[in-house]
Amino acid sequence: MKRTIFFAYGIGCYLLFFLTYAYFACFVGNILAPQTIDFGPPASLGAALAIDVALILAFAMQHSVMARPAFKDWWTRLVPTPVERSTYVLASCLVLIALMAWWRPINGMIWNVSNPVGWWCVTLLFVSGWLLVPLVSLAISHLDLFGVRQVWLFLTNRPYTSLPFRTPLPYNLVRHPLYVGWALAFWATPTMTLGHLLFAVLMSVYMFAASRVEERDLIAYFGAAYEDYRRRVPAFLPLPRFSSSRQPLPDHVAEA
Repeated sequence: MKRTIFFAYGIGCYLLFFLTYAYFACFVGNILAPQTIDFGPPASLGAALAIDVALILAFAMQHSVMARPAFKDWWTRLVPTPVERSTYVLASCLVLIALMAWWRPINGMIWNVSNPVGWWCVTLLFVSGWLLVPLVSLAISHLDLFGVRQVWLFLTNRPYTSLPFRTPLPYNLVRHPLYVGWALAFWATPTMTLGHLLFAVLMSVYMFAASRVEERDLIAYFGAAYEDYRRRVPAFLPLPRFSSSRQPLPDHVAEA
């Protein structure tokens, strides 16, 4: 019975993520949603800044703290290990829902692309970013990343085994393609307001800081294999690197 409940819980968290993700795309893109990054309850500039910064800090703290190995070691004393990742996904969804519900727009135009060709180019970049994030997860450990593999293995009475370190496309081009997708999703907008700019800047700062912390954990876990990967592959931009001693890149990638 417990195995079935855990599996249903994991699938429920997985489906909630996709619903939240779809709404988040509408929220950032000012599409369909009744309340978006640029349209919502009014607030004074000071109040809007305080609320929005606090919401992004809460999002960043939840994502980073709950993903750290030390927190997981403590957390799994309270939450059963098979549903630890699903619970992380659930918490991420709830924090993101709170951010969208309580976000306060800040007026003021930074840019507005009115040219039809320019508008379509920026919009295509926006769509590309939102498609890239799930596609990148499919290239590595999608079901493991969202906790489905863990609850399935528990349901079928099989032990959990960590996935190997691999570098499929696009991880053989950049180390953090997920963050590249998020950056496109947050920055590519035909109309950039002050509130949207605040969101994009703070989320970009968080992603850069998070990438450094994640890599520290990955080096601790995978050791020399990840250090070699880190030396050879750029973090965000697929620029060539030159080395006096070129060796084949190992077929590895880290779990996001």
